[in-house]
Amino acid sequence: MSGMKVVVRAERPVRVKADAIAIGLFSDGNPSASFTQLNTALGGVLADMRQRGEIRGREREVSVLPGGRRVAAKRVIIIGLGERANLHPSSFARFAGLAVRAAATRTLSSVAIALPEPLPFAADAAVENAAEGAVMATFNPAPYRSKPNGKPDAVSTVTLVVEKAAAVKSLQQAADRGVILGNAANQVREMVNLPSNDMTPTHLAQRAKAFAKKHGLKVTVLDRAEMKRLGMGSMLSVAAGAEQPPKVIVLEYRGDKSSKTTLGLIGKGITFDTGGISLKPALDMDAMKGDMAGGATVIGAMGAIAQLKPKANVIGIVMATDNMPSSKATKPGDIVRAMNGKTIEITNTDAEGRLVLADGLCYARKLGATHLVDIATLTGAAVVALGNTTTGVMANDRQFVDLFHEATAPYGERYWELPLFPEYADLIKSSIADMKNSGGRAAGTIYGAMFLKEYVEDAPWIHLDIAGTSWTDSDAAHIAKGPTAVAMRPLVKLAELVSGKGLHAKADEAAYQRLTPSVTLSSHNGVATGSRRRK
Repeated sequence: MSGMKVVVRAERPVRVKADAIAIGLFSDGNPSASFTQLNTALGGVLADMRQRGEIRGREREVSVLPGGRRVAAKRVIIIGLGERANLHPSSFARFAGLAVRAAATRTLSSVAIALPEPLPFAADAAVENAAEGAVMATFNPAPYRSKPNGKPDAVSTVTLVVEKAAAVKSLQQAADRGVILGNAANQVREMVNLPSNDMTPTHLAQRAKAFAKKHGLKVTVLDRAEMKRLGMGSMLSVAAGAEQPPKVIVLEYRGDKSSKTTLGLIGKGITFDTGGISLKPALDMDAMKGDMAGGATVIGAMGAIAQLKPKANVIGIVMATDNMPSSKATKPGDIVRAMNGKTIEITNTDAEGRLVLADGLCYARKLGATHLVDIATLTGAAVVALGNTTTGVMANDRQFVDLFHEATAPYGERYWELPLFPEYADLIKSSIADMKNSGGRAAGTIYGAMFLKEYVEDAPWIHLDIAGTSWTDSDAAHIAKGPTAVAMRPLVKLAELVSGKGLHAKADEAAYQRLTPSVTLSSHNGVATGSRRRK
């Protein structure tokens, strides 16, 4: 976890003492007050560079200059913000992340970041995102290198510079929140990035226990015998071929004893996925160490929720196991029984994520969860349908999914709803059991969700398929190449929004199918991932 300190100060940018002062430059319109002040202090050099086209304000453009005698900072970092009309709270995560990474490559330890005021939205949203981006920029994507390339955590102090002294106290609270969320995101990214020999189900459970002890969560870890006693035949069918013992990890936060609403977060925790007997091709199989991204996201979200202490009740469940081929492994054609008694014909052992989540959803209901969100790197079909920039959303209740979209709004992540029309259930019909786990090539993402829908009873439920968005193969501002921790921050925000909303106790499927989907899209400059990873 980053030990970075983020503070908010009202100060003229030219007077801030730091190793570097970072300012934003738009590609259109008049420059900000901070640009004007620094340009004057530097004898007009910034305006000259802009006129000559050396700095244009293009999105993610970075230039570094000496500070000069009339500037308290040793360096001036100019970050391109693109068009002013496209400014979004998440723009400040990229702004701060780029500033921190530029400073880190020069081993500068303190950075001041001047926010380009006035803003077209609440300043606390900008400050929270800036703090998150600064912290997330310290993530080390290559922890196993004996000689690290650079020091991503070289920056220890970030000062967010604002104009109004009266706003500093409230904005510092927003920055503190951003640090919590940024650290939680980095912890998710670290777990997903570790190889499967260092991130077994047992290791994942140990991480969860450490989180619980540190943040005051109740934790329970079920072993194979307890899963068998509970009737988790679907989960155990995936774990059958694995030498590493499976774990069901349960984290509980109780922040509102008077509420009848409990949010259940269920994460797929396949710590390595070979495909089982339906073995995957060798190409890119190493990427399957990240098939537990959903589970890691749940652990990270629960840790952040415990620190932020919303008035809500939340249960996090991670279904953790390897999916391996062996003489004991489940075979195509086998029939297994899930915790709710429904039978499943296994037609493809590489469609294992829905099998572990099925029992996870049942168990969440048993523990009292009234509203469910599962998150998983579930299908390669999600990548085919939506590419690597957008997370697939499927649900059974309009009110609940609209609340989730509200939760995503500050973070600039892209989500798109796919339909769950009743006709799609035909794809998972079995001639020998209640259903089958794979329905062929057509609508793969949708029928994966249709399968899971069979295990939520009448609870409002959302399914997030992050197969295309959990990993990026390119650096994108504050997100270095590697895991992205997508959806973690929205899940934390959702937990905060659930309280006092008067949510439906039962899913209204008819209303969900009848109304036009409400989707969340950031401005055009959202993070694009472009990953080779496939489920």
